[in-house]
Amino acid sequence: MMELYELGVREIVEGIREKRFSALEVFDECLGRALACEGKVSALITATADTGRAHARQIDGYVAKGEPLGPLAGVPVILKDNICTHGIRTTAGSRILGRWAPPYSATVWDLLSSAGAVLLGKSNMDEFAMGNTCGTSAFGPTANPWDVSRVPGGSSGGSAASVAAGYVPFALGSDTGGSIRQPASYCGIFGLKPTYGLVSRYGLIAYGSSLDQIGPFTRSVEDMELIMHVLARHDPKDSTSVDKSEIDFTRRESKGEKPLKGKRVALVKEFQDFTLDPPIADAIKRLIRIFEEMGAEIAQVSLPTVARYAVACYYAIAASEAHTNLARFDGVRYGYTVTTAAGLRDMFEEVRSKGFGAEVKSRIIAGTCLTEPVRSEEYYVAATRVRTLIAEEFRKAFENVDCILQPVTPSLPGKIGESDEDAMKGYESDLYTLPVNMAGLPGFSFCTGYSDSGLPVGLQLVGPRWSDKNLLNMGFELEKVLGAPKIARGGN
Repeated sequence: MMELYELGVREIVEGIREKRFSALEVFDECLGRALACEGKVSALITATADTGRAHARQIDGYVAKGEPLGPLAGVPVILKDNICTHGIRTTAGSRILGRWAPPYSATVWDLLSSAGAVLLGKSNMDEFAMGNTCGTSAFGPTANPWDVSRVPGGSSGGSAASVAAGYVPFALGSDTGGSIRQPASYCGIFGLKPTYGLVSRYGLIAYGSSLDQIGPFTRSVEDMELIMHVLARHDPKDSTSVDKSEIDFTRRESKGEKPLKGKRVALVKEFQDFTLDPPIADAIKRLIRIFEEMGAEIAQVSLPTVARYAVACYYAIAASEAHTNLARFDGVRYGYTVTTAAGLRDMFEEVRSKGFGAEVKSRIIAGTCLTEPVRSEEYYVAATRVRTLIAEEFRKAFENVDCILQPVTPSLPGKIGESDEDAMKGYESDLYTLPVNMAGLPGFSFCTGYSDSGLPVGLQLVGPRWSDKNLLNMGFELEKVLGAPKIARGGN
């Protein structure tokens, strides 16, 4: 018999509706699982036991009275700690926010809460989402529950680790340049970076505003569809939000023996000479065979502008936007402050020197340099122009193919505290993820299986704008062959 913390979203909702167990029982068992693993995994910054229990009891009260329940009634969830929650500490993984409790909630949390989801906690993350290991947090690193000596990926490592370890059936993260897809790959679960504009960013503490996108982690494609059905809503509070109500995440047509017949899945020509760890290279070959057996045609696309310029342009844009977004953290209005400074300028310097970590400081400095009047035209403005060319190159590629199959990273997760000495492999890893955000495309990370050492092996599908549902449809068919992700036991 499965433990309650092992159940998925649909199974929890059905069980509560049928009174086989209560929302409070589910919450307490999930919380117990989290507390049992936290000593080794450290996926949480804040646990919301009292708030969660009160909400779970409210759900149980609705059940007892026979009142209508939301589509996520009683389902525990963890939010990345850069997603604002009214009255609940939100730190963005940084000392500079201290014990700040937002006076408002992000739209995504309002939607989930209205649907009946119950908040279990706020997850650890790289400070202000700047990093790819979940190791730059002011609260210490998170560990990969499959091997606690290894990183879970970043910046949404806490959210991914919490789903992989069984704390909750789903969590939310944010993806600025791979921060959902990479942790999902490292932790052996599903992760979706939605099309830019499909999910509201209102209430997300920004890193790079034109790149950031909130998205879910789950252990089944069906659960991801249920979550996206709730989240994919137009939000008038977000000027970048687009009304795509015609996308129906709950609808799936029945498929025959060749469920992907007529689909064209592409590999990127410019990526073919890159070196991959053997488990990832083997997974690519295996997936090509699986796609062909399902009736799909394997093609090739060329993305020369992406391969040559995307990484440099990304860092110019991301650092410039970070410099602007983080200017508001000054110790005056909220968060960490000091009382010993001689004057206002000294206070700003001391607050920002002590409040920000090294990674954040380096990106602020880079952004400051890139946006100075003497350099802005040469670097930032030039990068935005090339970004338009990158988006157009993807658009033309998708005129002939349905999606692109590629790695998320060229290697399996490294050890905690280990430096990346292979600069080229780091560049290649960036090239697999960053361009998706540059062009505002959806990217879907999925687990293909496990290496001989027991680590998950992930790949990703990238599609044209607004093809999120099509990617999940393909993921659903792949899940039938590859199997659903397992819960990691390494955190116990």
